[in-house]
Amino acid sequence: MNDRSPDSHSKLNAPLTTRSRQRSEEWFERAQQFLVEGVNSPSRGAAVYSPGPVVIERGQGSHIWDLDGNEYIDFLMAFGALIHGHAHPKLVEVVARAVAEGTHFAAATPAETRAAEGLLRMVPNAEVVRFANSGSEATMLALRLARAQTGRTKFLKFEGHYHGWYDPYLLSAHPHPSRQLGCKESPARIPDSRGIPATTFEDVVLAPWNDFSALERVMKEQGHQLAAVISEAVMANMGSIPPRPGYLDRIRQLTRKSGALFILDEVVTGFRYAPGGAQQFYGFEPDITAFGKALGAGFPIGAVAGRRSILERMRWGDEMVLHYGTFNGHRLIMEVVAANMDLLSAPGVYERLHEVGDAAISGLREVFRRRHMPAIVQGFGPMFQIYFTDREGIYDYRDYCAYVDAARYARFVNHLIDDGIFMTPSNSLHWIISTAHSDQDIEIFLQAVDRACAKLT
Repeated sequence: MNDRSPDSHSKLNAPLTTRSRQRSEEWFERAQQFLVEGVNSPSRGAAVYSPGPVVIERGQGSHIWDLDGNEYIDFLMAFGALIHGHAHPKLVEVVARAVAEGTHFAAATPAETRAAEGLLRMVPNAEVVRFANSGSEATMLALRLARAQTGRTKFLKFEGHYHGWYDPYLLSAHPHPSRQLGCKESPARIPDSRGIPATTFEDVVLAPWNDFSALERVMKEQGHQLAAVISEAVMANMGSIPPRPGYLDRIRQLTRKSGALFILDEVVTGFRYAPGGAQQFYGFEPDITAFGKALGAGFPIGAVAGRRSILERMRWGDEMVLHYGTFNGHRLIMEVVAANMDLLSAPGVYERLHEVGDAAISGLREVFRRRHMPAIVQGFGPMFQIYFTDREGIYDYRDYCAYVDAARYARFVNHLIDDGIFMTPSNSLHWIISTAHSDQDIEIFLQAVDRACAKLT
């Protein structure tokens, strides 16, 4: 068993090169007897990790350990949910106390009010909030509210954006060969799952993202029929593709003009770039926002926040928008959310997240330049992605499908995993910086990147 403590790498100043993964392999074989693919989400299994996943046993701060005792610096951070890393002392204390007092009552508790107060303090343009159990639930509820508010049924969804696994959202949300995408003026409508009736997509208007002319055309032709336009603030299901300057503002302007609502999907970006999320960072106000991931600091959570006049439609009555849930406002998780909002409100938190993330990004670019590696790094601060490409930038779904060498990226990440850096080999996800990451973590990471580049060449 590797006996290094969570901070021992700073003393050793040595690579975290992994050894045998025999126990991971054995447990994965065992899991496949009882679980489909041996996992509970395909992004964790052999569909992404070859020949099989690293089976993780424990974590502390920015580090995790697998079943064989191998130590890794974690940059996956549960797909961004672990904003404070693993086992943050304050959250451990809060959870221990909440468990001892009773985890859940499916009844009103002070914890849900404290959590709501904390969230609304962080997101000043939101007037009221409703908690759910996942980001998928939050985006489902947001669309239902928009339809009730406007009396319309259609909505605009952008290519490459993932809003959870609700049926109407599962259209052109994953990479496909460019030849299958159709033209920008009339994108091919590619379902992401079997089992969804074709009629489900009759109310979905599909358009390319980050394209001003396409947005203007679609809104001119169909804006009056739309209940909502739903968009991520940063395209996060194709790595990390920031919006072009002014693009989110233009969505805001056109939705107001057409009477459609602007639903901002901040499940990935919420509480990551700024206290009020990407909407605060970019300086605009959506009508409805869906949150998840970092809001729960490692616990399952979803939330819909926005104007009171819209969310009040959930108030009980004959014309209400129905939203039930046994685990909505789960007491233990509400205690975590309230504590998390306090932690994120501390002075300097976001400055530090950006400082550490930007150091990683600038260091990556220097390694790639020195190694003459055809690679770019997109994003900023606490979320970014690496693309192996000859292009100067990846600006949308079609760029990703046409110009990104995802297979080379997977080989690159597998070299990093062997060198003690934990990340998913899927190029469509992103590197996450938490409040637990240190300057030393970034130094070790960049050294491993240099070695991985040498192996690729």
